[in-house]
Amino acid sequence: MKAAVYYASGGPEVFRYEDVPDPRAAEDQVLVKVGAVSIEGGDTLARAQGELFAVPHIVGYQCAGTVVDAGAKVLGLAVGDRVVTVGLDGSHAELRAVPEGFCWKIPEDVATEEAACIPVAYGTAHDCLFEFGHLAAGESVLVQAGASGVGIAAIQMAKHAGARVLATASADEKLERLKVFGLDEGVNYVTSDMVTEVRRLTGGRGVDLVLESVGGANLQASLNCLAYRGRCVSIGDAGRGDTTLVDTAVMRPNSLTLSGYFLGMELLTGTRAYATIAAIIEDLTAARLRVVIDRTFPLAEAAAAHAYVESRSAFGRVLLIP
Repeated sequence: MKAAVYYASGGPEVFRYEDVPDPRAAEDQVLVKVGAVSIEGGDTLARAQGELFAVPHIVGYQCAGTVVDAGAKVLGLAVGDRVVTVGLDGSHAELRAVPEGFCWKIPEDVATEEAACIPVAYGTAHDCLFEFGHLAAGESVLVQAGASGVGIAAIQMAKHAGARVLATASADEKLERLKVFGLDEGVNYVTSDMVTEVRRLTGGRGVDLVLESVGGANLQASLNCLAYRGRCVSIGDAGRGDTTLVDTAVMRPNSLTLSGYFLGMELLTGTRAYATIAAIIEDLTAARLRVVIDRTFPLAEAAAAHAYVESRSAFGRVLLIP
């Protein structure tokens, strides 16, 4: 099969489009012919500085396609089923072998490309808002990186839940486009100070919840945006800045809560997150949620696709098509 591989971590230019051996499905796995790959933020971080599980290495958390083979212990999937899959690596390829427990069947009226965008972004958004963030109707939430896959998912979900939704982005045009998904107030972090603007928009109170995907110094700024008894859920380091210590002196007087979150661990340690994602896919079927695809690239152009993602020009997800 063809795959986008690399032999050492680094910038997008490390990718090579090469022939590699076809994977085989183990007893509890299915072999999927990949139809679309959603490039996740974790994919670009892994390529830049992550561990190589094999050389050449195939990066990638998430993709969707069609089952072409199934192991003897696979009970709920069959050859011909369309599925969306997640895993630690291996999505940037024409074929992927993945355990049945990390696959979700795609309904007939959902496109493969849309399904490819669902589990990581939408599962993360839902858990951070409700399972860990405890968002309730009438509360306010600040979604960092609102134009990202997680951001667009979180804005829709929070609005459906009856929350007031604020979000950050690097351009006014992105913030304007987010209004159709439920954004109430936008903060351009390039032209204004985020904490000052959030405080202004909330009458000095701050927000009840922050979904924090940037990391570094932005984590402290997010805590400074919180109202009394506010919650912040940290989900990533998209800013790629140095680790910054959090000033807990800010947290104690205002009874603030900071939580970390990783979808992969939730999927590994129980069935709750799997069922949540299955329900989200049904919400997509019922048109209660929308997926936004910014651009598609051929798999052979993985380097260009990753560079585009890292340019922060995208609005929504960027896909690779084998």
